[in-house]
Amino acid sequence: MQLIVVTGLSGSGKSIALRQLEDLGYYCIDNLPGNYLVPVAEHLHSVGRDLLAVSLDSRSDASIPEISKSFKTLKEHNVDIRVLCLTASTDALVQRYSETRRQHPLSQRSASGPETLVEAIEKERKMLEPFVGFSHIIDTTGMLPNTLNHWIRNFVRAKKGRILLTFESFGFKRGLPMASDLVFDVRCLPNPYWEEDLRKYTGKDQPVIDYLRSKPEVQEMISDIQNFVEKWLPSYEAQNRHYLTVSIGCTGGQHRSVYIAETLARHFSKLYEGVIVRHRTLDAVASKD
Repeated sequence: MQLIVVTGLSGSGKSIALRQLEDLGYYCIDNLPGNYLVPVAEHLHSVGRDLLAVSLDSRSDASIPEISKSFKTLKEHNVDIRVLCLTASTDALVQRYSETRRQHPLSQRSASGPETLVEAIEKERKMLEPFVGFSHIIDTTGMLPNTLNHWIRNFVRAKKGRILLTFESFGFKRGLPMASDLVFDVRCLPNPYWEEDLRKYTGKDQPVIDYLRSKPEVQEMISDIQNFVEKWLPSYEAQNRHYLTVSIGCTGGQHRSVYIAETLARHFSKLYEGVIVRHRTLDAVASKD
């Protein structure tokens, strides 16, 4: 049986994630109380439903010790558990709430009276901090629903290994992804953007690949990042980390970072079963088309 637990900040896209998982064949339950996780999973397994996705967040009144105990019980029954945590910047969440005119769940439950939206968001962010250590995190700031759906499909289809290793390209001019565990700045490398014939291409296109492959400093940067990740990945695994996101940033997120993320993903996919590559800028553009 496979169980995907969706958690994260209210307004970060959990409903979109559950709808996508439902389209992929999962039996989805939103806002499940934590103490019902084991009996629900056992019942669905008994009737032949072996794909389950549940939302556990600040509305669920589920404590970390309670959830950890449930996870331990389910793993003893060979349940493949994956935890997906969605986050976003406070400014992005405030904008989303202003557009929908909905009230934040913690504002509704505040015993001391109504909290401001920003206070409720920061309070929830603090409540969910314990999830971060054992979750695959997706930062949905500035992200279109189609991009989030694409990234969730990649997450679901990735093979389960000792650790799920993600290489994500991004552009610094659009901001640093909040979900980054390791960040490498490659803006010091030759930029294909300034080559007029290459500007329209991306780091996945052969003309740009050939250009960057011909630059010794680009290959040296890739080798340095590769060696760093290979050296320290066992230490992350020793700390019982199941997910690690390595972010590669250039100026616009179109050429250098894309090429390097793709190259690193190909290399590490030969060493690890679970490797994902995704492109924050390119995937956003593709979602608009």
